[in-house]
Amino acid sequence: QLQASGGGLVQAGGSLRLSCAASGSIFSIADMGWYRQAPGKQRELVATITRGSITNYAESVKGRFTVSRDNAKNTVVLEMNSLEPEDTAIYYCGADVQRSRWLSPTRFWGQGTQVTVSS
Repeated sequence: QLQASGGGLVQAGGSLRLSCAASGSIFSIADMGWYRQAPGKQRELVATITRGSITNYAESVKGRFTVSRDNAKNTVVLEMNSLEPEDTAIYYCGADVQRSRWLSPTRFWGQGTQVTVSS
């Protein structure tokens, strides 16, 4: 399972740090990342990172957000700076978890954490 933490309320221009830890039966984790869903909108990609630390960002967050991971701890972190009201959403972590060497990776999702940016 994935457990996310770190959301909250912040003023525009502020910063937040989201963390997500995977636990349970894990052989390996391929891609990890963060997605968000604002009210009335579809879930969208925010940032992803491969096991080899190749990153991909949504255009709207480039230069403001940084994604990183610790393969030994099975964690992924999203550092969010210069936050804008448009960043307000529920943020979900996702990970492609391989439970054994004989199984293909399966996408797991965290429970979501609310990020609210006030103007």
